[in-house]
Amino acid sequence: MAKAAEKPALLRQLGIISATALVISNMVGQGIFTSTGFLAADLGSPKLILLIWLVGALCALGGAFCYSELGVNFPSSGGEYVYLTEAYGPTWGFMTGWISFFAGFSAPIAAAALAFSDYLGYFIPATKQANSQFTVGSGAWAWHFGLAQLVACSLVAVFTVLNFFGVQRVARVQNLLTGLKVAMICTFLALAFTAGKGNWSNFGVSAVRDHPATPLPAQFAISLFWIYVAYSGWNAATYVAEELEQPARTLPLALAVGTGLVAVLFVALNVAFIYAVPLQEMKGVLAIGSLAASRLFGPEIAGLFSGLMALGLMSTVNAMVTVGPRVYYAMAKNRAFFLSAARVHPRWHTPVVAIVAQGICTMIMAFAPFRELISYIGILLNLFAVMSVASIFFFRRRTGWQKLRVVSFLYPLIPLLFVAIGLWMTYQGIRQKPWVSAAAALTIATGALFYRMRIHKKKI
Repeated sequence: MAKAAEKPALLRQLGIISATALVISNMVGQGIFTSTGFLAADLGSPKLILLIWLVGALCALGGAFCYSELGVNFPSSGGEYVYLTEAYGPTWGFMTGWISFFAGFSAPIAAAALAFSDYLGYFIPATKQANSQFTVGSGAWAWHFGLAQLVACSLVAVFTVLNFFGVQRVARVQNLLTGLKVAMICTFLALAFTAGKGNWSNFGVSAVRDHPATPLPAQFAISLFWIYVAYSGWNAATYVAEELEQPARTLPLALAVGTGLVAVLFVALNVAFIYAVPLQEMKGVLAIGSLAASRLFGPEIAGLFSGLMALGLMSTVNAMVTVGPRVYYAMAKNRAFFLSAARVHPRWHTPVVAIVAQGICTMIMAFAPFRELISYIGILLNLFAVMSVASIFFFRRRTGWQKLRVVSFLYPLIPLLFVAIGLWMTYQGIRQKPWVSAAAALTIATGALFYRMRIHKKKI
């Protein structure tokens, strides 16, 4: 009797270079190209801005080390979904996948695509979010409809379709875009400090804070959400662990090298931004890279760098469009999500249904207010990353658990600091951003309700 045809599955075909490129592309995105202008308005001090990026770098490295240990012991696609299911049970496993769908990938992809529109606005002003033709609501909760959102949705659609045709093809595009992005940043930094018309005295000039009534320690915690979103992506390679060659070796190297390189680039870029523009003049500016390039090099060269930064944001969109569906695939394979998300195309070996679902959700989120979108992402991602890192305290009691030396060094210092800072951020987020926190809580509640009414009931 002939054997039944095996179901299509994911293939182990990504090496260290591709995995590291995936980490870098997920991290170097809208966060570094958009956050500093908002940080200037919130913190008002060059020293505090550099300090917060350094704190974020240390947190990202600590998280990457802990996720490396988790990934080595659970070398399957899905990231936090796998870890939280093993640590806290299937309900929390489902919840982290649910959150990943909305706040982990769809919302960040939308934010990166909107940032792309703003950088494109250097050439076509109508594509800037501030120039949206229609606005519903007012203040922080104003929803915008215009060319910016149309461009963002079109970019998402292109990469969503591209991701249908196999991870190797996407990896080639990703490696090329990542190489261009890193080369652009390194060139920008080299020219900024050698040929740029900046002023070191900018580091001694503060700006008037937009919310002076908020104590600085509380504001620092809230601003860390911007940094957390900017550094998010340090865990990207864990989501494609099932497609990594030699995951026990490839995963820790990709996470550590990718995160370390990005941390250096981020701090250096912020030094360049402040060197180029006084804090008071950069307050609230979204396309901070375009502004800095204009001040450093003049309009002609600034146009070149604005275009290259837009290309860099395209790389980020592509990377996240690639990674996200692997989470939903892993969940559905374990009957913890829509079963259709586990369908793998027989020819391309990609989770096409999951890719399409993410693309649709992303396009809807592209119309949300940018600043509140970032806070929403940060609050939810921080909470579930804290839970994932905290799971190490339980897993290390298991017999046969593989312990990484870097996490064992001064254990439990690294995971403990990561968890403590994350809990402090969550507390301040609830206090200072009640409406965004309520939206985050509603997302969690609807996920729990959906699991109990649909997924859990089917399993019984």
